[in-house]
Amino acid sequence: MRRLNALVALVLLGALLAGCASSAIEMAPEQPDRPWTPATTSAGEIIPDEKPPPLQPRSDTFVLPSNTALAELPPPLELDRDKVYSLAELIDIAQSSNPSTRRAWNAAKEAALAAGIAKTSYLPRVTATAVGGWQMLQSTPAVETGRGTISSVSVQWLLFDFGQRAAVAEAASQGSVIANIGFTAAHQQLIHEVSLAFYANSAARARVGNVSQSLKNAQYVEIAADERMKKGIGTVVEVAQAHQATAQARLGLVQAQGVAQNAYLGLLSAMGVSPRTEIRVADVSDRKLTPALADSVDRVISESLVRRPDILAAYAAQKASLANVVAAETDFLPKVFIASTGSYNSGTVNISGIPGIGNLSSVSNLSGRGYGATLLAGVAFPIYDAGERDALLKQAEARMDSAKFTLAQTRDEAVRQIVLANNGLRTSLSAHKASTALSSAAQTTFNAALTAYRSGVGPITDAISAQTAILQARNASSDAYSIALAAAATLALSTGSLGAAPP
Repeated sequence: MRRLNALVALVLLGALLAGCASSAIEMAPEQPDRPWTPATTSAGEIIPDEKPPPLQPRSDTFVLPSNTALAELPPPLELDRDKVYSLAELIDIAQSSNPSTRRAWNAAKEAALAAGIAKTSYLPRVTATAVGGWQMLQSTPAVETGRGTISSVSVQWLLFDFGQRAAVAEAASQGSVIANIGFTAAHQQLIHEVSLAFYANSAARARVGNVSQSLKNAQYVEIAADERMKKGIGTVVEVAQAHQATAQARLGLVQAQGVAQNAYLGLLSAMGVSPRTEIRVADVSDRKLTPALADSVDRVISESLVRRPDILAAYAAQKASLANVVAAETDFLPKVFIASTGSYNSGTVNISGIPGIGNLSSVSNLSGRGYGATLLAGVAFPIYDAGERDALLKQAEARMDSAKFTLAQTRDEAVRQIVLANNGLRTSLSAHKASTALSSAAQTTFNAALTAYRSGVGPITDAISAQTAILQARNASSDAYSIALAAAATLALSTGSLGAAPP
């Protein structure tokens, strides 16, 4: 009867535990086409592990509740509003503010700690355990009970494993190298992104200046048309055309200012600071460009392949994969170890071992009464594991083969990026030179067309067309200038030499 009662209790307990798992389905939305209405606190925070309130008949919105704890906006970065910040200073701010560098730093620390953890396998494992218990032993017809406490200290030490721990530690150390390279690569990428955003902001500001000058040119034509009209030698059509050109220039200025504001926000975003941050950005429009920025592509490639982060990381990954192969190979070999246990049993509990909890090892060979000690030394030789070690070795060899070809592919991709960046820089330098000449010629054409119109020997359409052409030429020149600077930064990134702000 007692056994039957125990069996029934066990079945009921199992059913209760199973019901706990399946009842969690109530936390999911009730229907696939109706909103989820979670339970919330008074502040609007969603309460986990709680059944949502009943779905309201008219509830048909898929808007989540507002968590007032998230309403606080991040404060803008406190900077000197009177200071004009250079690109180097903006990059310095970004490196301390952008979350990407912090994540890369944390990843490097994690990898370093993983390498340290791997090296702890050389040291013994010492576990101290203290337990108290109650025991019942039934031997018909008598029932014996016991209670007491057991204290123990166990030591386990792997003495020799044919280099397996060394291989594992080597792989972990290479992982730390890869993470540190990634940390450097994150900073190089951030420098590149801030530089491009800085140059884009400079180009947008230059366009505002170009459109502002274009508006002045349109107003010069408008004044000339009005004066001719007052003198009786102009026409209503000429005046209307001049006013239309002026209005078009004003619209262009508004649009250019909007683009400049977006470019400024893009710079703040690249830096990783609050969009509400107010900062004065330096102007680089007076920087001279030189064809010497584009060097011999062969020399650039030969100097770049030995320092690019992705190539160095792929090389370290190949070395780590080789170490993993060695670790898998040594798993076929025996291991020499020692183990020792010291214990004290106070009471009448009679057990032979203490189960392990979490990362703590189990303790065995305990003394039934009083003090006990055991010292063991031996060799463990793996004989049969259904092919598990062989499969793991083949996996490690496949990863090593992949790492080899990944390194080769990374080199080829690096060469492609370097050649592409070098070509882009050469093209942008040539485009800037040509657009500068075009801008100068367009200015001369506009001056001549405006003078001719004022003198009555040229039509207004020539002056308006020249005014439009000079705006296009100046925008092309300022854009080419910004693109050339960005191309130089991209080439520096592709060569692995972008360690600071572009000079």
